[in-house]
Amino acid sequence: MIKVFIIDDSMIVRNALNKILQYEQNIKVIGESANPVDAFEIFKKVGLPDVFILDIEMPKMDGLTFLKQINKQKHIPVIICSTLVSDGSSSAIDSLRLGALDIILKPKLNLKDFFNEQKEEIIRAIYSASKATVKYTPNIIEKKDLSKNSIGNKSSKKFVVIGSSTGGVQILEEIISKLKENHIGIVITQHMPEGFTASFATRLNKITNSNVVESKDDESIDLNKVIISKGGIHTEIIKKGDEYFTVLKDYPKINSHKPSANALFKSVSKIKPQEITAFILTGMGDDGALGIKKLKEMGYNTYGQDEESCIVYGMSNIANQIGGVNKEVSTNEIIKIINSLEG
Repeated sequence: MIKVFIIDDSMIVRNALNKILQYEQNIKVIGESANPVDAFEIFKKVGLPDVFILDIEMPKMDGLTFLKQINKQKHIPVIICSTLVSDGSSSAIDSLRLGALDIILKPKLNLKDFFNEQKEEIIRAIYSASKATVKYTPNIIEKKDLSKNSIGNKSSKKFVVIGSSTGGVQILEEIISKLKENHIGIVITQHMPEGFTASFATRLNKITNSNVVESKDDESIDLNKVIISKGGIHTEIIKKGDEYFTVLKDYPKINSHKPSANALFKSVSKIKPQEITAFILTGMGDDGALGIKKLKEMGYNTYGQDEESCIVYGMSNIANQIGGVNKEVSTNEIIKIINSLEG
């Protein structure tokens, strides 16, 4: 039985979540509160849950402060449910970096209809969160005096493509913060909504010497550059002459995602295998598994994040099960592999 606790200052939200979860045999809402301060009092009676559903902006204590405090007691999976996310707020990104696993985009209007429509996605998120390994990072370190553009905009003849989802914010932060200067170009599809990926790129820029940007049409893949796929649209890669660029393509979701890792992987299948290295990382679901399998079958170097270092061993697990990766590797090994590549 998965025990869930809801903290949200909207009674409409709390009632809607209770309603969609009440008939789930393996999920039980053990309590709810309009704010974290009152929630701590309720914990004394019902205990701590297996999963929190947490708003960010609330009276008495905000969601980020709660995350920091509760993690001092126990690392519990958290699903963020907030309207701030849709505005690409830095608070939402900080919540993911502090250990939150997933995000529910809560609209400002028609809440009841929204939760009814998103019922299956919310239930899937709870099941996935209950199995996740929470990685809490209390201190978000930002570098000072970062040296950008140390080599100008030099095209990367070889590059890395990465697909990731749940837990990817923390894993990608760890990887990108430890890249060597002038590393080969990297293009990442991290499952995020529109407006969120730009904020993610901005925050990553503060912890690395790399140039981190959001994808756009004709964004060149250069040495020392990391490109984050724009939310709400697919990112593909094309070749023009001897250089590579990202392009944005607006077509339906793939594996329930937009951007999709499969879309990214499929687009590079037309490029010479020796020029591409592909990774599939932490995340629930199977997006990217078929795409990376195709790359492996065509002779590309493909890697999956191993179970021990994954926050959610889902996407990479499925890719491994269907024979899509040459080798499973840890986060530290991923960093070493990327830093060993010359472009």
